[in-house]
Amino acid sequence: MASSKKPIRIVIGKVGCDIHERGIYALMQAFRDKGMEVVYTGRYQTPEAVVKTAIEESAHVIALSDHTGSMRYIAADVMAALKKHKAGNISVVAGGLIPPQDIPVLEKMGVTGNYGPGTPLDVIVNHVVSRVEKGAKNPSSKGKTDYAKQVSSHPRV
Repeated sequence: MASSKKPIRIVIGKVGCDIHERGIYALMQAFRDKGMEVVYTGRYQTPEAVVKTAIEESAHVIALSDHTGSMRYIAADVMAALKKHKAGNISVVAGGLIPPQDIPVLEKMGVTGNYGPGTPLDVIVNHVVSRVEKGAKNPSSKGKTDYAKQVSSHPRV
């Protein structure tokens, strides 16, 4: 990022009862290392609280994390809250333990990335940068992210 640009602002949301945070802390550091401003909402949030935080913080991106297999439901509620608050300009990316059959559903909603454990941090960071540069309404994947190819082509951490 050029220094003349405003830094990317990202809100990391942990919706529901998932207690796994190790990946979030690694992501927060990776985002900060690239000059992004990061707000972590903490565990046990509601979709509404994550969206309100993103609006209050003027975030470009909401990054959702879930390791319970519930991302399609969490993301649907977050997307509904964004629509309710007329905040469709905020991009949504996701990661965690996402069942492969849920990925097309998420992408149809406009949620991209959908990365699993072991995805290199630079892949995720670059995806976020790409989403911000292209805008929330025009995700680079256009609903066609090849999750298996992205994850299998990179060594596990």
